[in-house]
Amino acid sequence: MRVRKEFRKLVTMDEAKNIVLRLDIQTRPVETDIENAPGCVLAEDVVSEVDVPPFNRASMDGYAVCASDTYQAREDRPVTLRLVGSIAPGINPDIRIGKGEAAEIATGAVMPEGADSVVMVEYTSIDMDLHVRRPVSINENVMHAGADIMAGERVLKKGTLIGVREIGVLAAIGKKKIAVLGLNVGIVSTGNELVEPGNKLGAGEIYDINSFSLASGVKECGGTPVRYPKVRDDEDEIKKVLTEAAQNSDIILTSGSTSAGSGDIMYRIIGENGTVLAHGIDIKPGKPAIIGKVFGKTIFGLPGYPASSLIIFNEFVAPLIRKMTGKKDERVRTKATLAERVRSEGRSQLLPVGIVRGFAYPVEKGSGAITTLSEADGFIELPSTVEMLEAGEAVEVTLFGKLEAPDLLFVGSHCLGLDTLIDLSGLKIRVINVGSSGGLSAIRNGTADIAGVHLLDESGVYNIPFLRKFGIKNAVIVKGYLREQGLIVRKGSSIREFEDIINARFINRNTGSGTRVMTDMKLMEVAKLRSISFEELTNSIDGYHTEAKTHSAVAAAVKLGKADAGVGIRAAAELNGLGFIKIADEEYDFVIPRKLLDSREIRVFREALCGKEFREKLPSGLRTYERTGELINI
Repeated sequence: MRVRKEFRKLVTMDEAKNIVLRLDIQTRPVETDIENAPGCVLAEDVVSEVDVPPFNRASMDGYAVCASDTYQAREDRPVTLRLVGSIAPGINPDIRIGKGEAAEIATGAVMPEGADSVVMVEYTSIDMDLHVRRPVSINENVMHAGADIMAGERVLKKGTLIGVREIGVLAAIGKKKIAVLGLNVGIVSTGNELVEPGNKLGAGEIYDINSFSLASGVKECGGTPVRYPKVRDDEDEIKKVLTEAAQNSDIILTSGSTSAGSGDIMYRIIGENGTVLAHGIDIKPGKPAIIGKVFGKTIFGLPGYPASSLIIFNEFVAPLIRKMTGKKDERVRTKATLAERVRSEGRSQLLPVGIVRGFAYPVEKGSGAITTLSEADGFIELPSTVEMLEAGEAVEVTLFGKLEAPDLLFVGSHCLGLDTLIDLSGLKIRVINVGSSGGLSAIRNGTADIAGVHLLDESGVYNIPFLRKFGIKNAVIVKGYLREQGLIVRKGSSIREFEDIINARFINRNTGSGTRVMTDMKLMEVAKLRSISFEELTNSIDGYHTEAKTHSAVAAAVKLGKADAGVGIRAAAELNGLGFIKIADEEYDFVIPRKLLDSREIRVFREALCGKEFREKLPSGLRTYERTGELINI
């Protein structure tokens, strides 16, 4: 029986960064075609082997002349020259210009022998001869061979980041291939549960996210990703792929099998075939990360959870790859105001946030959620010495990319109907999903333009009582649409009505959600009919105290056989191929500050809400009704 391995002494973020700085990694010059070179860094100086241009050429349309023949030319007394031919680009002219002669010439054409300047066409007129009304000086409108680039001249320096301009220079000197800094990064995802995208998922399986997202990150940083097929949590399989990766890569990235669980064996393989420099960083997310050497190559063992994996990559690995490939660290930092209180939980934390109008909203879905980062604009660093940051405090945000200003900020509970509404409105609406209560808090604090809410009061009224409870006075409710709530069951289930859940395995929604309040109200009715207390009834239900945070989580539990029934919306049931027994209609409404009602953006939003196209395109289980668009002043 294998003993569970505990983490070694956790290193701090600074200690981990110092370990990375001391790593000995070498880049290699790699030859590549210039069309594949943008974004790469030159591994050596580029010296031109040719003159640019390679011949004396006209830089204007006009006439090749001897400058001395034009010195007496005036507007009222033009000089007359005899035309002896015409020269087009791409040919070597068999023409010699003598005294008193000229030849028509196009931009870029080879200058004929005897000519030393070009008169622009607009300063001439022509009949049988050429009449020049303005003098030119020697070399005027002529570019000489090598005037741009001389043979033997260094045109680009080692370490230059190649972009559009550099490609133009390389093409101008005839370079087809160049040497760029190469850093092969082997990427290995481990886990019995992983499935390659494009294949069908089985029970307990998930798609491999990390190898694809990490490969993209490596490429953005200037490295060359080498993605290996995923491997199972088997020591022999992992050793085999790491051996191959070490032979073909300069750095190895793995994801999964890094924590202190009995099935996580990466640290042992590294320790037995190299050196573990760090196992565990005092940071959230990403604590299980490993830094080490295996089979002679640097290895980073990243956590299996997508958000943890990418944050550790961005913080420790990406700067290293950029440094090795000569790319600049283009991360931008900006100041923001924290929109709500956050806790550090006793260790350093890199907290993803969304930024809208100077406010930073924590995006916390857990390190297992890939959308934690896709919905964030950057992150804030909470030191381990800071227990809590209060709403309203100034914070520094390290941005993932360029910020875009939205037309409207939506904060609240997300819904598939909202996606449809946003598409039809044509507005750029930034959505921060923090639940109905979070949306109401954002309206009260003056940071949101719209909140999406579906909170059911014990009185049986949706949403209106909660504006009073939150102390919101300067806002209105715009009635939205109805969502069918009901029992989610497997097809063919013997469950027929709500009361049947009492004798079934049930999965509940989280406390405080509108669905949970509705479920409890229904159970109170059942308890009253049975003349027993609510507590006695709920304690008898298998799974009543097991909570799911989303409708999809309820459906997944039923689909996987973890529960026989749960309460959720029809769309969640149908998307998972499950049965649905309707219980009630839930009211999904919008709370909007009164001062914004006359703004163009809110008018457009409300018009889309009340439009025929929205009514027709709503997903299954959602529908507009006679109150849709109604304005309720509180």
